[in-house]
Amino acid sequence: MTEPRTLATGLVIGESPRWHDGRLWFAHWGAQEILAVDLDGKTEVVGRGRPGLGWSIDWLPDGRLLMTGEELTRREPDGSMVTHADLRGLADGWNEIVVDGRGNIYVNGGCDFHPGEGIAPGVIALVAPDGSVRKVADDIAFPNGMVVTPDNSTLIVAESFARRLTAFDIATDGTLSHRRVWADRPGDGICMDAEGAIWCSAMDGDKHSVVRVREGGDILQRIELDLPCFACMLGGEDGRTLFMLVADWRADEGFEDNIRRLTTEPRTGKLLSASAPAPNAGWP
Repeated sequence: MTEPRTLATGLVIGESPRWHDGRLWFAHWGAQEILAVDLDGKTEVVGRGRPGLGWSIDWLPDGRLLMTGEELTRREPDGSMVTHADLRGLADGWNEIVVDGRGNIYVNGGCDFHPGEGIAPGVIALVAPDGSVRKVADDIAFPNGMVVTPDNSTLIVAESFARRLTAFDIATDGTLSHRRVWADRPGDGICMDAEGAIWCSAMDGDKHSVVRVREGGDILQRIELDLPCFACMLGGEDGRTLFMLVADWRADEGFEDNIRRLTTEPRTGKLLSASAPAPNAGWP
């Protein structure tokens, strides 16, 4: 069994990890920061984030940073944040983001913690390289992490409330179709490796772990953790380091109680790392 190594402590909640320019960057929820951590655990605040929870980061092909939240914004070279695309009317707030190899931006929203029975209000929107915006998927049960395969042919999204990974074919214009269950496994922030497997949080009640899953749902590897994992990402010099962001989220407490405790009590969030059998692939 792989034993995780602690790289950083004292976090509120870390989310949206990305290996970028030789370091792991991530959204530091509850602290309004974007952090970058190197392989020795040296941490730097590299940008200002949003208040609260539910925002993520990624980069345009030209290197400009994107950030979700109530809107999709872009950081300009002078450090200013500007609106990147008008997503009004498609969802109330935007959660996860992935930019594929063709410059298509996929963002998801509609993350309702208390939807009506049988209602799945989640959506995925596409912002094309020409700036056009359209909804490309709906009826998603709390959309979370997303990955795009290395050939830009498939998008996989974690539907947390449905406890499954759902796949779509990607057309040449970025449209999504042929919706199907990729694996009956829960997940949050997810990542893909060069063998086509996905790392995701297991969400097995009181037991905390991340698992490496192949299409169909077979578990290839499991890493046991002492806290729930919010997101994971492959990176490092050879792409074979799995980074995991964990925090003391308690399933028996309500959403509001968890947030109050995590943001007012001593910080429990950590960044962990472990060796992985295959390097990262696809996007992010």
